[in-house]
Amino acid sequence: MESRKPEWLNIKLRGNREINNVNNLVKGLSLNTVCEEANCPNLMECFSKRTATFMILGSNCTRNCTFCNVTTGKPEVVDLEEPLKVANAVKELGLKYVVITSVTRDDLPDGGAEHFAKVIESIKELNESIIVEVLIPDFEGDKTALSKVVESKPEVINHNVETIPKLYSSVRPMAIYERSLKLLENVKSMDKNILTKSGIMVGLGEKEEEVIDLFKDLRKVDCDILTIGQYLAPSKKHHPVVEYIHPDIFENYKDKALKMGFKFVASGPLVRSSYYADRVIDLIK
Repeated sequence: MESRKPEWLNIKLRGNREINNVNNLVKGLSLNTVCEEANCPNLMECFSKRTATFMILGSNCTRNCTFCNVTTGKPEVVDLEEPLKVANAVKELGLKYVVITSVTRDDLPDGGAEHFAKVIESIKELNESIIVEVLIPDFEGDKTALSKVVESKPEVINHNVETIPKLYSSVRPMAIYERSLKLLENVKSMDKNILTKSGIMVGLGEKEEEVIDLFKDLRKVDCDILTIGQYLAPSKKHHPVVEYIHPDIFENYKDKALKMGFKFVASGPLVRSSYYADRVIDLIK
C-alpha cells in the first residue's frame, strides 16, 4: 500500500483576489460548495477562475461512503430560498456553465429532486443561455423523482458510479452499482437530448480489466461523458489509497474510453467530476 504521494500529485498553491471573492460570495449567500466540503485538490485553481460547484440541500449527507469527506449526520432543514441564492451567485460570478450537486438526502420523500428542479429553473429564468450540469444522487432508484430533474431540462445530468462493483461494499455500502447504471439509462429514455455523465476514482484496489469492464457497462447505457481521477484519502479514517496510478495509465484509459464511443473523457490524477466541466460545451447543441 502506497503512503507517499508521487510528484505528479503535487499542487502549486496560489494567492488570488478572485479566490477571496468567490469565497466571500458563497459564504455571504449562506451557500455550500462541494469544492470546500469534499476538500477538492483543485479548489484554488477553480476559485481563482471564479468557478465553483454549488452543493445544495445542506452539508450533511445521509450516506456513509468511506471515500468521501462530506459530513455524515442529521440532515438540515431545506432552505427554500436556496434556488434564488444559487441563481444570484451564478449571476454575480458571470458563469456561462454552472454545476449543481448535493449531499444525498434519503430522508426526503423524493431525495431532493424537486429542489434540484427549482434550482435549475431559477438559473434558467435568470438567463436561459446558461448551461446547467447537475451531479445527482441515485434517489434510491425512484424514476418519478428522477423525472422531476429531467423535466427541468439541464443540459447535462451526471451521476457517478465512483468505483468498480466489487468494491461497493467497502467504498459505497449504501449504494448499488446496477441502480446507478439504471439511473443513467433512465435519463436517456426520458430525454435523449440530455447528455449523461459519470465519473470514477482509481487507486482503490481495482484492476485495469475491471476498469475497462466498467467503461463497457457505462457505454451499454449510452453514457456520453466520463471522468477518471486518482482517489486521495481525505484522512486516515477513510478508505486507504491502495495505489497511486501513473499519468500514463490515465492516458491509456482515456484512449480506450474514447474508442468505445464516449463523446468526451477527462482522465488524469487530479481530475474530479466537475473539473473543467465546461469543456463539454461544444457537445451541447
